Amino acid sequence: MPGPIKNIPIGEILIEQGFINKNQLEDALAEQKKSGGKMLGDVMLEMGIVSESQLAQALSIRLKVPFIDLSAIKVDSNAVSKISEDVAREKCVFAFQYKNNRLFVATNDPVNFYIFEDLKVQTGMEIVPQISTKTQIEAAIGKYYSSQAVDSTVRELESESDSTNIEEDLAKAESDGRVDNAPIVKLVNMMVETAFRNQVTDIHIEAFKDRTRIRFRMDGELVEQDMKIPPSFHNSIITRIKILGGMNIAERRIPLDGRFGTRIDGVNLDMRVSTIPCVYGEKCVIRLLSTADEKTRKITDLGMTEYNYQMFKQIIRCPNGVMLVTGPTGSGKSTTLYATLGELSQPNVNIVTVEDPVEKKIDGVNQCQINDKAGMTFAAALRSILRQDPDIIMVGEIRDGETADIAIRAAITGHFVLSTLHTNDAATTITRLVDMGVAPYMVASSLVGIIAQRLVKLLCKTCKETFTLTDPEDLKLMNKTAPVEICRPHPGGCRACRGTGYSGRTAIHEIIVVGPKLKEIISAGATAEEIGAMARENGTLLLRDNVTQMVLAGKTSMDELVKATYSV
Repeated sequence: MPGPIKNIPIGEILIEQGFINKNQLEDALAEQKKSGGKMLGDVMLEMGIVSESQLAQALSIRLKVPFIDLSAIKVDSNAVSKISEDVAREKCVFAFQYKNNRLFVATNDPVNFYIFEDLKVQTGMEIVPQISTKTQIEAAIGKYYSSQAVDSTVRELESESDSTNIEEDLAKAESDGRVDNAPIVKLVNMMVETAFRNQVTDIHIEAFKDRTRIRFRMDGELVEQDMKIPPSFHNSIITRIKILGGMNIAERRIPLDGRFGTRIDGVNLDMRVSTIPCVYGEKCVIRLLSTADEKTRKITDLGMTEYNYQMFKQIIRCPNGVMLVTGPTGSGKSTTLYATLGELSQPNVNIVTVEDPVEKKIDGVNQCQINDKAGMTFAAALRSILRQDPDIIMVGEIRDGETADIAIRAAITGHFVLSTLHTNDAATTITRLVDMGVAPYMVASSLVGIIAQRLVKLLCKTCKETFTLTDPEDLKLMNKTAPVEICRPHPGGCRACRGTGYSGRTAIHEIIVVGPKLKEIISAGATAEEIGAMARENGTLLLRDNVTQMVLAGKTSMDELVKATYSV
């Protein structure tokens, strides 16, 4: 076994590669002395000075072991199957290539020769280690082993379906307590695991005449999965999901709702299930909710520009009033509300929320779950909360005039109220409240700010391409007359973006701070257009202004601008 990696050389390599400077190295060494024996690389990662990838590349140079980017290579499925999933996860290794009895294996610990000796004995092959990051290895293990397991389970199902009734078999397995071994159970589990590891928000399971289609919503787009599931298994899959969701498996004529939780890769996951009868069988959608124990995002992580962030800070400094976050379903409203609560939560402040459902548990915040059947509606819960001596109240959604009226009265009596509303822009929110039956003067006196938001996809940094925009209609949308250079997705994308041309999403915001002039015209019954014009005079940047800045900066595409902000 070689001696431990010397601290100075790795630091020098990081400086040579331009990843850090001398001051950062000195800070890291000082921090390492305090840490009580931690590796310098781990200290730097904790301090955020280097990324996992940069550290792996420096180690690659130091140890003369090649660095491999698993997200950008073609993986040989035969190589993957040479090492079992359990061993791959336990030792954090991933076999990606197989040539002339040599197995190329990605590892984040290339000096641990015991691992490679074990693998050599298990596989009977020469092991060639290459350095990668722990995150990339774990992602590759999740992705490739899942897809192989799905294929083998479907084959197992096909062989069983010839001789047995799958649903009867599932019911028998459920009663015998051996349900985990039933192929249909394994298939559903793998589907959920694969979705979680690919950061999917919704799983769609749809019945058609000659197939069952599985689609995942990734970055806001539905992507069909390469899971060839014959239609004869469709009812069995839905039955299994209904059992998990605590739903009535005998009822197939009406829409049903359920929910269940599971644990994947050490993370607790909460899922909502909805089924609806269609022509060829029930369609099922599973919504993967943000995990309850995942850390709440900080306000600064929401993608706000510095200008919008300053306006937002003005709103949350108010001791009382109503702050509304608006936008369509899936535009990140809940994330913004939770981040705001995280910012406002202090030991000397009593925060109470009313939600349906409670998506994320926040330490130090009293969260109440709505239960319509038991009479715990938004309006009923709000009335009770006002007797709980709250400082800040969060209402999951204002759905009717009664809830709106109580929320606004709570703000007038000295509470800070946060909530969401489904409207297309910030100015329309005010007229929507008036339409719900709240008096204009009440809206004017209670409202302190509105945040309208959308999510837009970000262009893949690896493969985006530059071009000159000359189309007069598109230029008009961006308030430009002369042609401009912008970026667009590369047709067919690349490996890093899974062939989509986009990687990740960020939020764009339109923020109205309700000042004295706006309060005046709201009281006088102003239209949404008049409110919008006044807000722009007061410094509000429209959603289109914000996304135009992103297009000009090469962060997103013209298609995303149109999708997020186009109106007739």
